[in-house]
Amino acid sequence: MKYRKATFRDIEPIFRLVSGYATEGVMLARSRNTLYETLRDMIVAEAEDGSIVGVGGLHIIWDRLAEIRTMAVAPQMVRKGIGAEIVQRLLKEGDELGVEKYFTLTYKPGFFQKLGFVTITKEELPHKVWKECIDCPKFPNCDEIAMVKV
Repeated sequence: MKYRKATFRDIEPIFRLVSGYATEGVMLARSRNTLYETLRDMIVAEAEDGSIVGVGGLHIIWDRLAEIRTMAVAPQMVRKGIGAEIVQRLLKEGDELGVEKYFTLTYKPGFFQKLGFVTITKEELPHKVWKECIDCPKFPNCDEIAMVKV
């Protein structure tokens, strides 16, 4: 497995991967436009055949605060450590930038709990976090679980 920063050629495979989970209701959809705008945030897992089998993003929100988001692993590749490796790489990248607090909004709290994240109420997150939520179809009735890692 090769882990690397995402490039333009990865947008369509990432879009298909994320859209599959969004259709199932276990992940928020991401438009192609959003994926292009956040391209530099993402790390992908590339299989030996060149296919993209995992993705995750580190999105800087505010002073020393970042979100782990757009986490997806191809269904046939789950439980092989790919998602955990992507998160570890994103955390390392954030640490190098000086991030002190990470959060995620997820439907899979067990995955993040194994990586040291703890569940909090959404109200405990800074208001700055919600600026992008206004465009979400689930706003203001977000049913994702908020988690943090300090």
